[in-house]
Amino acid sequence: MNTPLFPLSSWARNVAPSPTLAVDAKAKALKAAGEDVCGFGAGEPDFDTPDFIKEACISALRSGKTKYAPTPGIEELRVAIAQRCAEIYGMKVAPGQVIVSPGGKFSCYLAIMAVCSPGDEAVLPAPYWVSYPEMIKLAGATPVVVKTDDTTGFKMRPKMLEAAITPRTRLLILNSPSNPTGAVYSREELEAVVAVALRHNLYILSDEIYEQLVYDGVRHHCVASLGAEVEKRTLVASGFSKPYSMTGWRLGTLVAPPAIAKACAEIQSQICSNATTFAQYGALAALREKEKARESLALMMTAFDRRRRFLHGELNRIPGISCQLAQGAFYLFPNISDLGLGSDAFCTRLLDQEKVAAVPGSAFGAEGYLRLSYATGDETIAKGVERIANFCKKL
Repeated sequence: MNTPLFPLSSWARNVAPSPTLAVDAKAKALKAAGEDVCGFGAGEPDFDTPDFIKEACISALRSGKTKYAPTPGIEELRVAIAQRCAEIYGMKVAPGQVIVSPGGKFSCYLAIMAVCSPGDEAVLPAPYWVSYPEMIKLAGATPVVVKTDDTTGFKMRPKMLEAAITPRTRLLILNSPSNPTGAVYSREELEAVVAVALRHNLYILSDEIYEQLVYDGVRHHCVASLGAEVEKRTLVASGFSKPYSMTGWRLGTLVAPPAIAKACAEIQSQICSNATTFAQYGALAALREKEKARESLALMMTAFDRRRRFLHGELNRIPGISCQLAQGAFYLFPNISDLGLGSDAFCTRLLDQEKVAAVPGSAFGAEGYLRLSYATGDETIAKGVERIANFCKKL
């Protein structure tokens, strides 16, 4: 037995492993064993990082950019991120408000650690990204979940937020475009929800990692750009993983009010010092070489849009499944509640019997659904959705 000599800490005992990473690991293990697995689990583009970004990193390595970097990131990159905020969203962001972290996930964690204390509460709409509740608990705070579903377009309404707020509420977490649903809040919807948060003096963590991945003319709106009062209370997490296919580079960003940005930098300095130095020069190229970045993103989005429409159409042909068309990110979140099988059991049996890896809705606080990533090959999607149809016929 692998039993610790002394009890584990309360943090270690209460945190759950990432279900999405667990599904992806199991699918990869089956593939390594020779199984023909159709993996819909990982939130990772199947495209390689563009060459111009890789070459910038290689050049940085060759020129000796291998030492510690400033904790909040190299100055050139922070300046470029601040300039992007001005160009895209009209925000006046100083480089000192920018933190470059080892991944978008870590940016979210830094934000939560900076504003939440033990005894505080943080409100998050469900379906939520699997890591939010665990991060809140690691800060000693309590997640308060607001349930949404496909009847509300997977979006939280102002009255729903109002009902969840207590005197202990400190933070509201928003994610648009959404993982796992692909829902995108309109400007009017954001303004209505944010007005409630302002009235109750809450901080807002806006996770906008999928901001560039939107379809059908839908616009993404940065929460911090909604007004001066909103900007004072908003922490915007993003990164390079999704739009530039740089998942393994582990580079996230956080833009926050000055005092909070300073606190986040201090926390980061004690946990991991800085994001990988030479990797930051690749990210700098992604922001500076705008035309190349646009071209690579356009190629990726053309493929994602094709896959999104195909998978959506095929899923809705399966009796017992209904699925909304995502407006952003690269996931679909079909409703399987009419099939009479819980999402955990559905996904376990689907992988065992049909070798299709999907993530159960329960992992996202939404029983009766499952998440399918279409950031995978067309052949995998076509074969996988056919297997899902065959599986459902047998239920």
